[in-house]
Amino acid sequence: MSRIKLSAPMSPPWAWAAAGALLGLLLMTLLNLPARWVTEACQEFTQGRLIFKDARGTAWNGSAQLTLAGGAGSTDASTLPGRLAWRIRPAWGAILAEVSADCCMQTPWGVSLLPHWGGATLLLNDSQSQWPAQWLAGLGTPWNTVQLEGTLMLVTQGLSVQWAAGRMSVTGRARLDAERMVSRLSTLRPMGSYRLTLHGGAAPTLALETLEGSLQLSGRGQWAGSRWRFEGEASAAPNRLEALSNLLNIIGRRDGARAIIKVG
Repeated sequence: MSRIKLSAPMSPPWAWAAAGALLGLLLMTLLNLPARWVTEACQEFTQGRLIFKDARGTAWNGSAQLTLAGGAGSTDASTLPGRLAWRIRPAWGAILAEVSADCCMQTPWGVSLLPHWGGATLLLNDSQSQWPAQWLAGLGTPWNTVQLEGTLMLVTQGLSVQWAAGRMSVTGRARLDAERMVSRLSTLRPMGSYRLTLHGGAAPTLALETLEGSLQLSGRGQWAGSRWRFEGEASAAPNRLEALSNLLNIIGRRDGARAIIKVG
């Protein structure tokens, strides 16, 4: 009795060619996603406070002009000189990126995003950068009234941000030095230099101190649940109160020769 052999039908050669072409097309599409895909995602995440203009290149290797804005409904905006550039590449269990700015970074920022169950962790390599204080005017009130001038020096050490179960936590340290600040509301040039320090931990904190100058600033803040709470005060050297009075009125609630600062 003869046996009948059954074999699976072979796919015709054109099917393999079509599958290969489709895979190649998908890969080319992914590699050439326009830069605006990244910029629009960042704008949405920051609720319109960071705006990327004239985006060029791809989502993986692109550049744009970075604008600081006041968010929805605000007409205030301030654009950094030069361009912001980025390079993004996937890695095992992470997304790695390098970010550089013509105006403000001598070396690029190294950024790692590690997605995990229920959240993600964002890691920033130790860095140092320098930013123009005038850029803050784009945030709107009160920055557009104060109109600061000077240099902002940002230094980060072991800084990371974690999101899990809808909550945010911070580890590491960041320091922002505002050097030789000037405001259009005061004739003093400069008014002083200041330092804002972020310390991560179970309850991240902020500390504001005066390094030098006639305008004295101090205060402390803490991350409480889903927002920052900050309390501090501003005061003027006795012989500089008149020159700083208008600025004190804007900084916070006046209490005699000082202004009370409260956020959150």
